[in-house]
Amino acid sequence: MHKFLTARWEDLILVNYEVEPALLAARVPPLTLLDLENGRCFVSLVGFMFRNTRVLRVRVPFHVNFEEVNLRFYVKREAGDELRRGVVFIKEIVPRSAIATVARVFYGEPYTAMKMRHEISEHCVSYEWYGRSAQNRLRVQRGVNLGIPDDDSHAAFITEHYWGYTKRMPRGTDEYRVEHPKWELFDVHEPAVEVDFHKTYGEEFAFLAGQKPYSILLAKGSEISVYKGARLK
Repeated sequence: MHKFLTARWEDLILVNYEVEPALLAARVPPLTLLDLENGRCFVSLVGFMFRNTRVLRVRVPFHVNFEEVNLRFYVKREAGDELRRGVVFIKEIVPRSAIATVARVFYGEPYTAMKMRHEISEHCVSYEWYGRSAQNRLRVQRGVNLGIPDDDSHAAFITEHYWGYTKRMPRGTDEYRVEHPKWELFDVHEPAVEVDFHKTYGEEFAFLAGQKPYSILLAKGSEISVYKGARLK
């Protein structure tokens, strides 16, 4: 497989909500199944920084360092003797319309562009995004480094999905591999999740505004590689 994109993903805030599997049933790509943790189904709101981004080894001017916030859920697929655990994106938000347009038109990914900004320091990580009269923010205070989570932990379940799946109409699925080492986590203090889920993600996810997150994680991040995908048959 050939590397399509390389970058660093840094300072990832992952806000995780337990939901009913029926909420996501229509979005599950063919040939995959929902990936549950001890019977629990999760969606995650993830804010992070893209840094030193290269597409086919080329740095695209003004598109090297930027924020992304995505809403995603988790699936799995058996490929021979291998169990591939991956993510499906509900919406991916970036600040550059060119990124969103290329990803949406040529790769079928659910990208959209909004005004965004971030604040990152030794003690604080914050992401904000604006659109459709909605103002949204994720913010946490960074605590001590907790190291890499245990393999059988909730944190490992959320952070260790190394495949991406995109549903194609009417019955197709695209699959691609995402490569990165296991991520160190930080203790999280004073989290703030101020998100208009209705205006930003639609009526079906509006209830998340009134639901307490199951967990909130802060990951250090790492170098990543996204490999060219393939259409599953």
